[in-house]
Amino acid sequence: MMDENRKISVCDAEQPLKRELGLLSVFSIAAGSMISSGLFVLPGLAFEQAGPAIILSYTLAAIFMIPVMLSKAELATAMPKSGGSYFYIERSMGPLAGTVAGFANWLSIALKSAFSLVGIGALATILFPDIGVYGIKVTALIACIFFSVLNIVSLKETGKLQIALVLALLAIMVLYAVEGVQAVNAFNYTPFVTSDLQSVFAVAGMVFVSYGGLTKVVSVSEEVRNPSRNLPLGMFLSFGIVSLLYVLVVFVTVGAVDRGLLSGSLVPLSLGAEAAMPQWGMVLVDVGAFFAFATTANAGILSASRSPMAMSRDGLLPEFLSKTHKRFGTPYIAITLTAFFNMTVITFLSIEDLVKTASTMMILMFMLVNLSIIIMRYSGLQNYRPTFKAPFFPWLQIISIIILGFLIIEMGRIPLLLTALFVLAAFVWYLAYVNRRIIRESAFVYMVKNIIAKDIIRSGLEEELKQITIERDQISLDRFDRLVKQAVILDLEEHLSAKDMFRKIAAALSPRLNREQNILYEMFLKREKESGTVIRPGLAIPHIIVEGEHVFDLLIVRCRKGIVFSELNPPVTTAFVLVGSMDERNLHLRALMNIAHIVQEADFDERWGKARGIEELRDVILLSKRQREQ
Repeated sequence: MMDENRKISVCDAEQPLKRELGLLSVFSIAAGSMISSGLFVLPGLAFEQAGPAIILSYTLAAIFMIPVMLSKAELATAMPKSGGSYFYIERSMGPLAGTVAGFANWLSIALKSAFSLVGIGALATILFPDIGVYGIKVTALIACIFFSVLNIVSLKETGKLQIALVLALLAIMVLYAVEGVQAVNAFNYTPFVTSDLQSVFAVAGMVFVSYGGLTKVVSVSEEVRNPSRNLPLGMFLSFGIVSLLYVLVVFVTVGAVDRGLLSGSLVPLSLGAEAAMPQWGMVLVDVGAFFAFATTANAGILSASRSPMAMSRDGLLPEFLSKTHKRFGTPYIAITLTAFFNMTVITFLSIEDLVKTASTMMILMFMLVNLSIIIMRYSGLQNYRPTFKAPFFPWLQIISIIILGFLIIEMGRIPLLLTALFVLAAFVWYLAYVNRRIIRESAFVYMVKNIIAKDIIRSGLEEELKQITIERDQISLDRFDRLVKQAVILDLEEHLSAKDMFRKIAAALSPRLNREQNILYEMFLKREKESGTVIRPGLAIPHIIVEGEHVFDLLIVRCRKGIVFSELNPPVTTAFVLVGSMDERNLHLRALMNIAHIVQEADFDERWGKARGIEELRDVILLSKRQREQ
């Protein structure tokens, strides 16, 4: 059986992915994943059900997306790792939920990508009307091969292409909205609601999946530079801009196109361009449709391939799937697998019901993501350190789960049945392959232990979260960090006098410094009498100079009930004890400066007080945001 330490060593052995995606790339991947069939195909079908009220449906769908976006932004800044939603769900709820989530995430994104590739093939009929279904599929296969090779050869070039396509697409959509407003006929908006409000919500559920691509960018968060800033900012910018464009474009299309023509049309924007723009307008919109399908297909292959890679790293899939190319630094096997799946779907399957199933699984994933953030927050894991925190917790997540549950019901019987069969298949895979290979404690298990037990063993997840934070914040451990890693830490519960603390300190340092315990004790007492070492309320930095050369040591104390140094000062709960020889004076001064920066951090006192045990106390210091020496 493979234990947790084995899993960590396998992960560490993999060649790390290159961080080559900046803010503009994040924005472009998120925006490009959103703008596709939801804008170029669905408005006509949605109008058939709800009439002009589809404007409200698109607005509601955007609002429904906000809680999911905020939750994913928090999780992504805390754990910027490949796999995105899969990684969060697996770490929060365990390997079984992770197995279901990983397959669901991969399948849903891959199917959406395949659908966009077919869309590119369909657009080829504009230039070659007689190519037929066979020609459409061949075109889609060629496009699949092109984007897959591009993803393998260079993530940087993939990001550049995505940026160019998305910026061009946004420019076309803005032009369409500006030109189309002039052709709007107010009569086309009345009556606004043609059936009932239920149809408005039903259509909101149908178009909700159009916004789902927004959060797929978290699947490549491990390859994003400065993820603490670029991930949430890129998601927020893309959501705001694309949501506004969605509503504006739908508003213009409804107002500019005759009801009879728009209802049920598969080319609603082309009809809008024909009504509102010169002949070149239709050509421009068709070009925009190509860009939309291309950006979704490209971003889909990029994001989907990271799920099997992440699952392989964790032992949920065979290890070879996590391999990265030695030259290009990309997960070439996972990308090839995703491309092969897409080509199979394009060649052999009618994907209408499968796309609906993928949408159902995507909504299910969103529900699990909202549940994940609740578990992570309440788990008590000290090293869960998001740089962005979702507001209105946990009510925003609870309301989102309820709304998404209603949206799943609206997807229909066949997608629900296929999703249930898929979950069953994932469960069988878990029993047959995963269960006997994985021993890893999830945040949920840690949370339960935290509730029922006062003293619990440190979770391996804490160590993993620490390593993720170090990588995220690009922390290069300096000499002070190395002192902290080797330092003795005394975690005391009882109320003490300063003399009692000095006795404990002297006893702990004596064998490390090869000095007599009584001599060290007397030196601390003498130093305290000469000048008090209480720096501020609750904090003391006792320090002494010893004979010898190249001697320097650090001891750290937390005393929950406090240490009385003086009746004039509040009890000290935190002490950093420094012992060094004269030749290490500069290190002594740097240590004092580092300690000052650490204790002045806004959340230091809270984290220090909540830390459970010595290693969590050590992590509070090691993960501080102080300036490190180069």
